Parts: sequence; C-alpha cells; structure tokens
Amino acid sequence: MTGTAARSAAADGPPAALVSRFAQSLSRLWPEGADPHARLGLAVSGGPDSLAMLLLAHAAIPGRFEVATVDHGLRPAAAQECAMVAQVCTALGVLCTVLRVHLMPGNVQAEARAARYAAMLEWAAQRRITALATAHHADDQAETLLMRLNRGSGVSGLAGIRDRAETATPGITLIRPLLPFRKTELAEAIAASGLAAAQDPSNADDRYDRARLRKALAQSDWIDPLALATSATNMADADDALEWAAAREWGDCVTVTDSTFRYRPTAPRAVILRVVARIIQQFGGQARGQDLARLIDRLSIGESGNVAGVLASVERNGEWLFRAEPPRRTG
Repeated sequence: MTGTAARSAAADGPPAALVSRFAQSLSRLWPEGADPHARLGLAVSGGPDSLAMLLLAHAAIPGRFEVATVDHGLRPAAAQECAMVAQVCTALGVLCTVLRVHLMPGNVQAEARAARYAAMLEWAAQRRITALATAHHADDQAETLLMRLNRGSGVSGLAGIRDRAETATPGITLIRPLLPFRKTELAEAIAASGLAAAQDPSNADDRYDRARLRKALAQSDWIDPLALATSATNMADADDALEWAAAREWGDCVTVTDSTFRYRPTAPRAVILRVVARIIQQFGGQARGQDLARLIDRLSIGESGNVAGVLASVERNGEWLFRAEPPRRTG
C-alpha cells in the first residue's frame, strides 16, 4: 500500500449508514464503552474484514481504541501485512502494536489461532483494554454453522460464533461487532477509503474445509448468510437456556461426596447430557459427545458403563453413581 493510499484512509471514510450500524452493534456488545476511560482493542490482520473494522471504528469511536496486529511468521508476506496495518494506523492517528509469535509444530491453523489470541489477550491486559474486537462477520457465521451441521454438532456447536464471550483473562471480553454485516458490505468500507487489503492465500486453499465451503456458498445464491447467522443466534439462546436448566438440575439432583457424585435425573435428555458431562469434568475427564450419549443410554436401562476414566452405575434406588476408575494393575 502506498503512502498516498494511507493518507486517503485518513481523509475518506466508510459510508455513513455502515458507520451508524457499527456504532449500534458496538454499543450493544460493549456497554463498558459508556465509561469514557474504557479502551477497546481491535485485532487487525490487514485482511479486508479487519481493515474494514478499523475504518469503521475510526469513524464511529475515534480516539477510543488501539490496534494489535500479529506476525505469526507462517508466510513471508506476514511481516509486510503487519507493516501495512501500522502504516494505516499512523495515517489515522491510531496507536498500533505489532505482536510476534512463535508456533509449535502441529495443526498449523489451530496453533496459529491459539497463539494469536494468547498474544492479543496479553497485550490487552498490559494496555488495560476492557474488550477485544475481532472481525468475524455474517458470512463467517454461515460457514461455521454449515460446517458444524455437517459434523452432526449439538446445540452448543450450532450456536456458532458468539458475539460476546468472556475470555480466560479477567476483565477482558471478546466481542464480534461485525456479525450483523455481510462481507460485501465490509468491502464497501474498504473501497470508499481507497485501500488495498491483504489477501491470505489459505482462504482459497482447497485443503481446508472452510475454503471449500466458502466456494460452494459463493455458487449458491439461494442461501442467505444473514438468515443462517440469525439461526446461529437462536441456537445460542437455546444453548443458554439449556445451561440454565442444567444448573437447576445440578442443584436439585446431584449430591457430591469426597469421591463420588450421585445423580437422580429428572430433566429431558439434553439437560442430562450436560449434567453428566459436568460430572465427568469434575473428575478431570473430557468425554466426546458420542461416548457420553452411549453412557447415558446404558444408565437409562439400568446398565453400568465407563468413559474418560469415570465408572458409572445405577443404584437400587435409581440414582446414578459416578466414581473414578481404579488404577489398572501392571505386571
């Protein structure tokens, strides 16, 4: 990007209608912003979506936010993209920090995502930022929902990308103010400012499920991503309701001792699944959905079973008894 384009970003802004919608979304997701001393952090990669978020935030809440951009070192262009973000921020008068991360071997995309979030949360804590905004939009939500439907996900998975979520860092909330926006609308914000966003080649790489699904959606004009995003929001509401019911069921029907959990189920199956999953977690285990469902099926007909290092059986009074599996004998 040229210096002229960067200066253009400071002079020209996105359409007023988009700015107004962004401000409304931000106000709903970041009520802490009512405090004039509260600071928002933006995660900006230099791609079209996050660059649009930067421009919208500059128009809606100038002087109220800072930017972090992460150089993960996965591609030679990564450093150049971070430099471009810093250049745009300089033109806008926005403070920008370049964060560099080092990845461990393994699932590169998942590892990079985890490293980015860890670095940004550490940065946000140091800068006393109360919320971190990422640039997920309605098309991202639609892709996520369809991918999880294809994998047979339950209600929690089909809730998709939450627009507001607490992070592992106390006092910092993760928000997604662009979820009500289509990708094409964000492109309007970029075009109005005369900028050229960075393009990540992995977004078009057919080795990744999301890239293949993105191409399929682009060819299916009868699918409405905004409607799919609304469905994900409805599933998120349902997920919250199930969590509320599971908490009630736990309080009324679970008895805890030093080494066992006793549970007399009274709720529908979806709630029972959550209660038993929580019991397994109390023993330090993590049960996969299918394994958990099979265990509950066995307990429901009076049979015993085990999963994730936990033994479960049915007592004569109908209670389900959970205890840790004894150590296996060796030799």
